[in-house]
Amino acid sequence: MNPIVDLRSDTVTQPTEAMRAAMMAAPLGDDVYGEDPSVNALQDTLAQMLGFEAALFVPTGTQSNLCAILAHCGRGDEYIVGQMAHCYAWEGGGAAVFGSVQPQPLTNQPDGTLALDDIAQAIKPDDPHFAVTRLLALENTLGGKVLPFEYLQQARAGQCIGKHARIAPAPRRGAIVQRCRGPGGAERIGPTLRGAAYRAVF
Repeated sequence: MNPIVDLRSDTVTQPTEAMRAAMMAAPLGDDVYGEDPSVNALQDTLAQMLGFEAALFVPTGTQSNLCAILAHCGRGDEYIVGQMAHCYAWEGGGAAVFGSVQPQPLTNQPDGTLALDDIAQAIKPDDPHFAVTRLLALENTLGGKVLPFEYLQQARAGQCIGKHARIAPAPRRGAIVQRCRGPGGAERIGPTLRGAAYRAVF
């Protein structure tokens, strides 16, 4: 048995025999009509885990990130994001390509955070010449580093948001959280988005 655990990606980890057996025995239904009991149970369980109204299972992390950005932003809007974030650096510019949403990349700090002052400076003023700043996208973990909980609270509370911003501090139902289950769990399936029901159901 190889003692090395390869965590590069969810596509290089392999399910155990017990996991394969559970997949074969899972009850199935039509997900389009909301009748797949396995998908419904997964979504309901994961929404409940973080206290959200609903969750949406999607095949890939890239699709999940795109859905989250497009749930908050429209054509001509922008989102603030770290230069090393997956949704900016590694997903083919999907938000711009499919949603006409402009990224505003910022330099990640050594601990993976974005400096609150940098975020405040990046938020565009209320001026028709600028894209509308609608979203702050934070990736946690980043490069294996967990973002400090206090930092996430500060960013969410809007401590970086200036008086000219057109984004507001995120209320509970304004947040969307993605959970990937692949690396380390040997689960070769996509992530779930958690959020308010009106945002999480497309």
